[in-house]
Amino acid sequence: MEYKFTKENFSEEVLKSDVPVLVDFYADWCGPCKMMMPVVEELAEAYEGKAKIGKVNVDEEGSLAEDFGVMSIPSFVVIKNGKVVDQALGAMAKAKLEAMLTAAM
Repeated sequence: MEYKFTKENFSEEVLKSDVPVLVDFYADWCGPCKMMMPVVEELAEAYEGKAKIGKVNVDEEGSLAEDFGVMSIPSFVVIKNGKVVDQALGAMAKAKLEAMLTAAM
């Protein structure tokens, strides 16, 4: 299941999560973000129960993007125990995102 993270649920769903969380900071108008959508959806299914995979729309949740220093999108952040443990920028191979998640598990 792919989550939609907002300012209202971010603390509970991400920072207090008992499993690692991959956050995809994106925008609907962003070409590389659209390219990554199927990859993120596949990861959400593959890691169901082992990790949370979700998105933050930077146009709707600008303060969250600012909190994580997101200057370009797509931007991927892995959070474990409330702390950023890895991050990457731009479109990339599914294997790179999987490696980031696996390292956090």
